[in-house]
Amino acid sequence: MCEACPIIDWANELPTVRSFIARRVDSVMTENIVWFDRYDRDLHKPYVGGKNASLGEMMMAELPVPPGFAVTINAYEQLWENKSLVDDINELLRSIDHDDYAKNRAISAEIRQLIEAVPVSDQVAADIAEAYASLCRHCESDDIPVAVRSSATAEDLPDASFAGQQDTYLWIQTPESVVDHVRQCWSSIFTDRAIAYRHSMGYMHQSIAMSVGVQKMVDPIASGVAFTLNPTNGDRSQIAVDASWGLGEAVVSGEVTPDNFLIDKVLREVVKREISDKHVEYRLTDRGIVEKVPIEDERRNQSSVTDEDLIEIALLARKAEKHYGCPQDVEWAIDRHLPTGANVVMLQSRPETVWSQKATKSVSKGGGDQMSSIVSTLLSPMHTKKTN
Repeated sequence: MCEACPIIDWANELPTVRSFIARRVDSVMTENIVWFDRYDRDLHKPYVGGKNASLGEMMMAELPVPPGFAVTINAYEQLWENKSLVDDINELLRSIDHDDYAKNRAISAEIRQLIEAVPVSDQVAADIAEAYASLCRHCESDDIPVAVRSSATAEDLPDASFAGQQDTYLWIQTPESVVDHVRQCWSSIFTDRAIAYRHSMGYMHQSIAMSVGVQKMVDPIASGVAFTLNPTNGDRSQIAVDASWGLGEAVVSGEVTPDNFLIDKVLREVVKREISDKHVEYRLTDRGIVEKVPIEDERRNQSSVTDEDLIEIALLARKAEKHYGCPQDVEWAIDRHLPTGANVVMLQSRPETVWSQKATKSVSKGGGDQMSSIVSTLLSPMHTKKTN
């Protein structure tokens, strides 16, 4: 049994966000909502989790990030004011036997059901609904589809990688559905994989808090990764880009090999290109379902990006490198709903690790690990809106 698991005095373990209330930008910027385009590293970073902090940081660097907002851990913290909920979850956590996988999956599901049965407070629900309405107005849509993404406070810890342990929900519309899926992200802090990982890493459950990002959906024509150096030799005068049609899942699954390019930073020219035969792609439908579809013969051996796209990707990657002060591993996508010339968006940027680990393979020949990151950002763990 797991005697170290109980979530005792949970609310007392979490920082408070009251300190940044005085710095509200407008009426929508509340203790529960932080807009990415108003992100302040010093004020907001502890309260929005690793993923949301990165998105806010990129917006502060004036990179083209899809608009959205973070639901702060203050909203999540209010769950643990419910003593009955805490007691019930503690009891279930005490019953965990980490050698019994099937039982622990059942316990995880029961904990999640308990959390999802607790109503979101009126104030939190109102703040989320108003923020979603503001995002719709900004995007000139009555019900803009959004991704609702978990952003745990532990995602950027140096000794553990909690990213991908919690859930993401795609193609969510209406304020009520956004509020419901925020609550489902909260409950995903108790997925069986997250519980097991915290146990294996020696982290108490109350040491992790959950923010949630709500961001305009990206529906990519193509997507990929860019490294602001050549990972085969560490040459910082070049940018390496992998690209494939659609969401990139076909690359991660090994079904296709991505196109691979090298761009000279100074000359702003494509100096190397390898175009692969890409026979399938994964694409979001209008119903919010990801489908694998065959690629037409004329596109199979066609570059998934134009040279103009590549130069724009390279320029944005260089801008991220300059902002962060070190080589970057950048995730990008080309949004089919934005006009040509302004449709390259940035999804994530983190310090590059390939060269520092002395990898000798090219980006595309090194396997699916690099592209799997962007699929994780866009899809995984993936849940799309249920349809009738």
